Amino acid sequence: MKVAVIQMNTKSDKEENLRKAEGFIRQAADNGAELISLPEYFNYMGEESGKIENAEQIPDGRTTSFLSGLAKEYGIFIHAGSIIEKYSNEKSYNTSIIVSPDGKIVGNYRKIHLFDIEINGVSSYMESNSIEGGDSAEIVELPFGKAGMAICYDLRFPELFRKYALEGCNVFFLPAAFTQYTGMLHWETLLRARAIENQCYVIAAGQIGSHLPGKVCYGNSMIIDPWGTVVAKAPEKESIIYAELEGERVQSARESIPCLTHRKPQYY
Repeated sequence: MKVAVIQMNTKSDKEENLRKAEGFIRQAADNGAELISLPEYFNYMGEESGKIENAEQIPDGRTTSFLSGLAKEYGIFIHAGSIIEKYSNEKSYNTSIIVSPDGKIVGNYRKIHLFDIEINGVSSYMESNSIEGGDSAEIVELPFGKAGMAICYDLRFPELFRKYALEGCNVFFLPAAFTQYTGMLHWETLLRARAIENQCYVIAAGQIGSHLPGKVCYGNSMIIDPWGTVVAKAPEKESIIYAELEGERVQSARESIPCLTHRKPQYY
């Protein structure tokens, strides 16, 4: 299965963001991608006050309809890294969806672990001020096999990915808007760890560059195989990367080094 990962620098103009995403999606589809993955908040990254205004109903919102049309036109799967879903007058959900080639939503995941941090005066952010956390994992059946859905800060909670692996997943989606500071320290290390310890592909579409004063994202979108090898990595600009998901790579890793996908965990 040929996968494309789109790296974007999303800003506050939603329609412009969608036009940009459409251009990338069409380019990737024309290059033979059967599954296209977008980053977290791909249709809006602006002031916190704008989140409620730009939140949408799922499946009846502007972005969902836009993705559905493109998926049907090209006969592909589109993974919408995440969009802002309506929840209340004060908060929204940070929601990831997967649209099938017939334009239907086959995966819907609301980010569980919210990005509430303060790092020694270097950086602070409270996603929970505007976002309501989800409460359930989501597994999607794809032609390649089962895929587990996660978003950005979820990466730091290995239990979620272990659950997915034990339930038969071969792929993890991890769209992100990882900060420049934490990205330099941990992004690739954690992505490769999740791939190695669960012997799964990791598809990680990221935001890159400055979005607001003080908000700079790390980029470095990646596709990582079940051995922990980075098979594709984006340059430091908006771009598309490609890779083939190969079932034999999953099988080879699991036969060579059996781990939790084959053995019950031991607790001491």
